[in-house]
Amino acid sequence: MNKYIMTVGLEVHIELNTKSKIFCSCPTDRDALPNTQICPVCMGLPGALPTLNRRAVEYAIKAGIATNCNISLRSGIDRKNYFYPDLPKAYQISQFDRPLCYGGYIDLTSRGEDTRVGITRIHVEEDAGKLIHEGEKTLIDFNRCGRPLIEIVTEPHIHSPSEAREFLKKLRNIIVCTGISECRMNEGELRCDVNLSVSPVGSDTLGERTEIKNINSFAFVAKAIEQEYARQCAILEGGGRIRRETLRYNTESGKCEIMRSKESAVDYRYFPEPDLADILITDSDVEAIRTEIPELPDQRRERYVKEIGLADADAAILSSDLALSDYFDRAASVTEHKRTVANMLISEGLRLSEGEDFFCPIAPEKFGRLCELFASEMINSSTAKKLLVRMWSEPALEPDEVAESESLWQINDRSELEKIAVAAIEQSRKAVEDYRGGKSFALKSIVGKAMAASGGRANPRIVEQLILEKIK
Repeated sequence: MNKYIMTVGLEVHIELNTKSKIFCSCPTDRDALPNTQICPVCMGLPGALPTLNRRAVEYAIKAGIATNCNISLRSGIDRKNYFYPDLPKAYQISQFDRPLCYGGYIDLTSRGEDTRVGITRIHVEEDAGKLIHEGEKTLIDFNRCGRPLIEIVTEPHIHSPSEAREFLKKLRNIIVCTGISECRMNEGELRCDVNLSVSPVGSDTLGERTEIKNINSFAFVAKAIEQEYARQCAILEGGGRIRRETLRYNTESGKCEIMRSKESAVDYRYFPEPDLADILITDSDVEAIRTEIPELPDQRRERYVKEIGLADADAAILSSDLALSDYFDRAASVTEHKRTVANMLISEGLRLSEGEDFFCPIAPEKFGRLCELFASEMINSSTAKKLLVRMWSEPALEPDEVAESESLWQINDRSELEKIAVAAIEQSRKAVEDYRGGKSFALKSIVGKAMAASGGRANPRIVEQLILEKIK
């Protein structure tokens, strides 16, 4: 399969967290009973006229600015015609050839250098309803009809499942940072379509593409890409031809299943929406929205490098997740040893955290204080790690109180440590001879005995110095 290169473009639908729908005043409460948040406008009843939600447009512009897009001062609104049971109007109000935002990009950093994924466009549109399958019956909840969406369409710049996953995580981080959506995939607030093609290595022509619809987890996106790439390669190796088709990813079988032939723009019969005028905004509108955007992930990454002195790789990790970045900022605010906080979070915090998103039950200020104790040599590395695990399961604990009550303070007194070092040397004659004979690794055994004798409280740096002074 390495004879072929995959090319991926993504279409990401994000639900905006406005209080009302995009073309009517119906609320957007997720907890409402089915079919209780509908009106003649979102149901498309005869004579009902839509009115554009200004806040939805502002949110879309905010997404465009945050992803380095150009903003159209005049953009069009169109009808996208298709029939499906969850679309009562038999058309969707969207944007076609004149989107609100265009020509943006997001830079990825996982491979040690920036890889730029272009964003073709961001446009506003309304959501459809929701089908609920119960055995042989299918029910429809129209509450979701008319909820405001933005669709973010990338250029075909992605060439691996890991790049697709990284792009989606960074995009979600940016959008959540702006405050326009929570992007909860389990709630359907972020959904992704994958367009994928394969072509021979070295070819300048892209192969025929297929589209995998409505994937709702980063892991499933990566798996769907892997499976569809393998399927297309197998077809080409067998002398077959890739057909332009729409697929779905079956999470139970782990395979992509063909749904129908792929539609094109002609099939949707786009035409200008007759009941709505063009969207007109001004440069001053755009600048006013720009001032509302908080510090974005790439800006945080730059701050961590310039102001704190973190390595770029560590800064990239900390800024890759909004929850992690916010936690780091709060924890680091209570100590001068900010790099120690960063190292502890990356090495231990991420290991203890579970799931796609970072979560730590310990108050950030307590985490910062724990790192302060370690950095100032009041406790050693081993004790700090054990105490962190203890506090993870018992978040109410205070690190100073536990260290005091359980006598965990590091022993830094050289006279006391010298006694411990001498005893360890006496118990390690063979290791001493090995070290003197050129086996430098034997030193670890001697230091280990000293640490064990002190109950793990000895300052390992000083202990090693004392042992070296006596056995050289």
